[in-house]
Amino acid sequence: MDSKAMEAFVASQAPIFLNQAPPHMSRPWIILKLILGLLWGIIHLAISLFNLWSLLIYNLECYLISSGLLRKYRYLNLDRLKSLAIVVDSKEAKNTMKIRQLLCWLSTMGVKYICLYDIEGVLKKSFEPAMKGSRDGKAGEYLGFDASISHSSHKDLVVECISGSDGKEGIAKAANLLCSTYLNGDTHGNGKREPAFTEADMASSLKAVGCGGPEPDLLLMYGPARCHLGFPAWRLRYTEIMHMGPLKSMKYGAIVKALYNFSKKYQNYGK
Repeated sequence: MDSKAMEAFVASQAPIFLNQAPPHMSRPWIILKLILGLLWGIIHLAISLFNLWSLLIYNLECYLISSGLLRKYRYLNLDRLKSLAIVVDSKEAKNTMKIRQLLCWLSTMGVKYICLYDIEGVLKKSFEPAMKGSRDGKAGEYLGFDASISHSSHKDLVVECISGSDGKEGIAKAANLLCSTYLNGDTHGNGKREPAFTEADMASSLKAVGCGGPEPDLLLMYGPARCHLGFPAWRLRYTEIMHMGPLKSMKYGAIVKALYNFSKKYQNYGK
């Protein structure tokens, strides 16, 4: 059989082979694959519908809270909230208008101390000059709040800005200070006394190198990741952490709900 005859034979038999199932795939196996594919599609559709329903309920609840229609959210008891930390993803931290709006909302709710953090220091570069220009570290008008908003709590708001450099570098500086203090300390007897560094010693060293600060009672995380993104761990011993989603979809009602839920939590600190 010459080459032309062979090509003609293959061309005539190709449709037959294409319309047949592979020899290793029997008809029951094909039916099983179709059933599994159908089940997977149904499960995917059910999960998508559930997520959509949850999002609708969440947005409706935030709207009702913002409108003041839910009575239990009207009055917040923030006596336990001495310090609040805001952790923002560095990419979203460039949206300073959203950050200012968030600070304005929190100040109106009665929050007095806010610690802003992003790992790359975007917030530190944006807001620290204003913090240095304010007296006693109080932010108020220096953060660009709308002049039409008149609320006495704005004048008492204190904002602290930190970044990733205040984490590992801060602990290294504090350890270096402790080591220097030990080496320059007591030399009586046969040698130096055994080092016995306590938690209080570490806290005072961190404060001495400029990396100390109050431990936040509540941390609100804005961004795709559900973690604190390198926030100084020594300040998170008893901190309640809540993930708030992307900063661009920030909602007033969601913040009120987070503060309300925190006010209802009970914490055991131990002895």
